[in-house]
Amino acid sequence: MLLWIVFIVCTTAIVFAGTRLSKYGDIIAEKTGLGRTWIGVVLMASVTSLPELVTGISSVTYAGVPDIATGDVLGSCVFNMLILAVLDAIYRPMPISAKAHHGHVLSAGFGILMLGVVVTALFLGGRLQPLGWIGVYSIMIIFVYLLAMRMVYSYEKRQITEYVQEMAVELKYQEIQTRTAVAHYVFNAVIVIIAAVFLPGIGEGLAASTGLGQTFVGNIFIAVSTSLPEVVVSVSAVKMDAVDLAIGNLFGSNIFNIFILALDDLFFFKGPILSFVQSSHAVSAASAIMMTAIAIIGLTYRTEKKRLFLAWDSIGIVLAYVVNLMLLYSLR
Repeated sequence: MLLWIVFIVCTTAIVFAGTRLSKYGDIIAEKTGLGRTWIGVVLMASVTSLPELVTGISSVTYAGVPDIATGDVLGSCVFNMLILAVLDAIYRPMPISAKAHHGHVLSAGFGILMLGVVVTALFLGGRLQPLGWIGVYSIMIIFVYLLAMRMVYSYEKRQITEYVQEMAVELKYQEIQTRTAVAHYVFNAVIVIIAAVFLPGIGEGLAASTGLGQTFVGNIFIAVSTSLPEVVVSVSAVKMDAVDLAIGNLFGSNIFNIFILALDDLFFFKGPILSFVQSSHAVSAASAIMMTAIAIIGLTYRTEKKRLFLAWDSIGIVLAYVVNLMLLYSLR
């Protein structure tokens, strides 16, 4: 019972501080002139993925539970795609995929590429020759991540939508000083870090007490907890009709999450991290690939109607998530 109480407390802290962290990150972007498109795809994504970063590093350095770190990253990728379906249910005028601009396909494609590297590494296991203690796949992931950030930035500079053009000149935070925004940003970042540091130990305890195993707990409980900032930020953006900001945050978070897995590998000195985890993590990675592919199809086809309260692509994403849960539970 105590573990669950601490888990709920940490989760609440991450939701509260993570939301405020995103707000003040947006203020800093406005003050520095970085623009909200870049915020959605890169900076907002990295900010809301801060819990995954801290949880992953503390999992491999202090708690010694690489399955929790890997499950958190891959489970978060799956959950982020489920959030797309949630946003579609909230967004009333039309299917959310019809409202978003085509540029999100670029970041979604990079997400599939990076997830594909992870699936291959999990399949090959220890048969890949490491570079010191680091897996060669981690070097590839870091390279692809840097390439993705560069290409997304260049694309967004060329293909700015009407909404982003309007938002770029709109100053919403004139009354807030940059120094104040930075101070609040750092304060909330510290809260997120402190709460996230406890999650690996809590996850290990829950895995032992429930008998569900570290892979299932990491992919479900810890992944959902560390993904809550993405939920709150994306829902808030959609309610403001900032659809591109919300979707950019989710696809960008997936790219950053896989990058976090490479960083976890750097801090895991026993050897390549994916050689020390259960192969069943490939289920989550493959599910994230399929869900992202469905999202890309929806963004390209752009259906104008919903079935009940969800578009067909969102229904496909939900079904893929349910199958992912069933497979993980059966393999626990």
